[in-house]
Amino acid sequence: MGLMLIVIGAFIMVIGFIYIYKNKIPFLGNLPGDFKYEKENFKFYFPLTSSILISLILSLLLFIINRFKF
Repeated sequence: MGLMLIVIGAFIMVIGFIYIYKNKIPFLGNLPGDFKYEKENFKFYFPLTSSILISLILSLLLFIINRFKF
């Protein structure tokens, strides 16, 4: 139970750092495959490639955590 709380706390901390420093990560949101469509009074943004990249990183991180779980 204690290890689970530490992992959840670390995960929340990582999300907090990403939220604070999201403007300092230059490539996130500007990758090829992130769709942007702008007109005079309409903007549409769909970060497909960024979402896939974040999903892969989180999956790898959770796999590593699960692999070395006590």
